[in-house]
Amino acid sequence: MNALARLEYRGYDSAGLTVDGDLEKEVLLFKQVGKVAALRKHIAESSVDMDKTFVSHAGMAHTRWATHGPPSPLNCHPHKSDPKGEFTLVHNGIITNYRELKVVLEKRGYKFETDTDTEVVAVLIKYFWDTYPENRKPDFHTVVRCAVKELEGAFSFVFKSVYFPGEVVVARRGSPLLIGVKTEKKLKVDSVDVQLGGQLDDDSYQNQPNLQNIHNFENATAAPAAGSIDKLIRSQSRAFLSEDGLPQPIEYFIASDASAVVEHTKRVLYLEDDDIAHIAEGELHIHRLRRNDGLSSTRSIETLEMELAEIMKGQFDHFMQKEIYEQPESVVNTMRGRVNFDTRQVKLGGLMAYLNVIRRCRRIVFIACGTSYHSCLATRAIFEELTDIPVSIELASDFLDRNSPIFRDDVCVFVSQSGETADTILALRYCIGRGALCVGIVNTVGSTISRETHCGVHINAGPEIGVASTKAYTSQYIALIMMAVQLSEDRLSKMARRHEIIDGLHALPDQIRTVLTHDKQFQDLAYNVLASEKSLLIMGRGYQHATCLEGALKIKEVCYMHSEGILAGELKHGPLALIDEAMAVILVMTKDSLYPKVQTALSQVSARNGHPIIICNEDDTNVPSDSRALRVPLTVDCLQGLLTILPLQLLSYHLATAAGVDVDFPRNLAKSVTVE
Repeated sequence: MNALARLEYRGYDSAGLTVDGDLEKEVLLFKQVGKVAALRKHIAESSVDMDKTFVSHAGMAHTRWATHGPPSPLNCHPHKSDPKGEFTLVHNGIITNYRELKVVLEKRGYKFETDTDTEVVAVLIKYFWDTYPENRKPDFHTVVRCAVKELEGAFSFVFKSVYFPGEVVVARRGSPLLIGVKTEKKLKVDSVDVQLGGQLDDDSYQNQPNLQNIHNFENATAAPAAGSIDKLIRSQSRAFLSEDGLPQPIEYFIASDASAVVEHTKRVLYLEDDDIAHIAEGELHIHRLRRNDGLSSTRSIETLEMELAEIMKGQFDHFMQKEIYEQPESVVNTMRGRVNFDTRQVKLGGLMAYLNVIRRCRRIVFIACGTSYHSCLATRAIFEELTDIPVSIELASDFLDRNSPIFRDDVCVFVSQSGETADTILALRYCIGRGALCVGIVNTVGSTISRETHCGVHINAGPEIGVASTKAYTSQYIALIMMAVQLSEDRLSKMARRHEIIDGLHALPDQIRTVLTHDKQFQDLAYNVLASEKSLLIMGRGYQHATCLEGALKIKEVCYMHSEGILAGELKHGPLALIDEAMAVILVMTKDSLYPKVQTALSQVSARNGHPIIICNEDDTNVPSDSRALRVPLTVDCLQGLLTILPLQLLSYHLATAAGVDVDFPRNLAKSVTVE
């Protein structure tokens, strides 16, 4: 339950848990609307004897972000295949063809009781199980494979069955899934072999039912031919032997996020798309849905660098608050070992082999969603200035909707905190298919984007639990700045600019700490001035345009206040009509080349009786004396956004607490953005 609570940031509409009961084919299923605490209470009040020891070695739990069907006990996971619970499962993601599958299954007499897409998968498995003759019932992973083959969409599954007590099968495509491994002794090898089929091609699925050939299968009486895909190459996995070659007791922990397993083990392996893992009798076997797909025949067991203390709130009231205050350390971690402040050089090891290719490219295309998109927008200008390469920025969903032209001499940069955002992953595969060089900028080691890109940078911001991204934004921002600096290191004409930026990076952690010391001022402003407002405009231009968009997003996410980020240069083209004495306005006005133009925007707002709150530099004497000023240290223009975003992050946090909103669990949102 503790592990489940650590995953609440991925969804908290409802929660559920299932374990094997004490009797044969007994299933204990608990579901409750709300957070994990409500589930705990529900279990404690149940009739189950919690002091009794069951002979059970497997269970599964889920915390849900509702995508199909409202939060209710009926729609909670785990889902059952039938009233007896012959097959149960939990699921992250979305099944896009569930309606078609549901129609087929209803025609064959199967009943449904929920509004979810997930229930269809449970019923589908029972359908395939029932289809096999009694004398030819398959093993657990085979019947799961039959069902998974029919699915479209993004998913990660955990399956249990009363027919296979103590066994668990997991499968994934497009959603993250990892398996933690806990042993007393060191493992003999740090990888698990993928087991492939016999001589026949898996894609044919001969001797296995599917929705197209089911009738032919039902009429078959002969046993599968020798060497068919049911006969797998079974070899004892060397990974789970101790160094002396002897088997050893082992525990497995399956989760969508490493934060759930870190208190038990730091040894994990990440499953690839279309992997099906079967845990039975203390052994883990990994199978592929299809053969000959070019993926590695092993899955490496990695050691997590994450510490349990990193994902605990400690002295802070909320994860969002904690992560805002962690930014002096997180930006240092992003730069550590990569920036030599003495020689003023940047070295990103993950890009070294591809630097010349990137420098020769026709254009750089940034592709991201949400906050990650804003970090790309914040750094586009400096990329173009330092590299003289055209840069375009795409929202991943829109990029796919347009079937955007991508060429072999393009470089596509994919930015994602989790590395598992479905739209971004689909865009990545689209670009790979067109021969472009693909670069990943991610925070999660072992994520799909980090594995499937040609090269990349791990931003090393540390675990981000808060739904509203804060420290990941600043770390992505810095990682992209460092990339631009390194790409321009062969240009003498840009040397002075590079040195200026690197010196600015050196001073950045202390400057962030300085801004954070003014938190009381931001709190007072939120509670006493902005808390009563219904709408907020945030304006800036140049490098600060991204700050305005990101700040407005934060306020929308956690405060539920309408807020808009506006390019100040477009003020007179429509937005100025919104300005009056009652409209709340924040103007980002820092000392850069566009400072006079932003002053003009300030004059326009003031002329219409607006009273803007001004985010400005500490030494700015041109700010009207009757204005509320939020002052931040002066730094290099392209880095200024790293400081101006901090007041907006803190304002959004305090506005949420002033409204009594649960900051870490905003309504309708979750950290999981792994679905289209």
